[in-house]
Amino acid sequence: MGKVSIGLRGWRFDEEEVFTEDGNYRPMDEISADTQKRLGRLSALVGSPCDACWLIHGDENLPDCNVTEVVYGEPLSEVSVCSEHETDFLYWYFENGGERFRGEDELQDEFHEWFADGGRAPDGYGGMEHVDTDPDDLPEPPEPDLEAMNVELPEDEKEKIDLRDVDISQEYPK
Repeated sequence: MGKVSIGLRGWRFDEEEVFTEDGNYRPMDEISADTQKRLGRLSALVGSPCDACWLIHGDENLPDCNVTEVVYGEPLSEVSVCSEHETDFLYWYFENGGERFRGEDELQDEFHEWFADGGRAPDGYGGMEHVDTDPDDLPEPPEPDLEAMNVELPEDEKEKIDLRDVDISQEYPK
């Protein structure tokens, strides 16, 4: 068994960590915390709008956005793009200094800033070659045990948030 992408290209998983020998998902308690986090994040990203398309069209025109096909970076600071804008990300990453943000929380913000300022890959810039093998023939992943993920905070560390007084204008749709 080797490395596989699940749902989107980009993030690669050790096949034996995620799947049993019969090709079914392992129970969540048999999967590492990092892999659980990535699988959970993938469930939110699959079907979401491409970051670059979203920067072009905005929240008002989400139907005009292509659907995410590729994800790069770390969960919650990842860049998710369609195949049309993957070359823009790869150009920024490999040719325009984006690689210095590898593994950093700033990756998403820095790419978004570059792209919003008009950054694009030059015509003819080569992308990355991917091999898809039966991407639609995957079993359903097991449901995570959300109760097991809850952590009880000491009373002095709890913070009350008034949801009626939250500025959501700066949030990114994910």
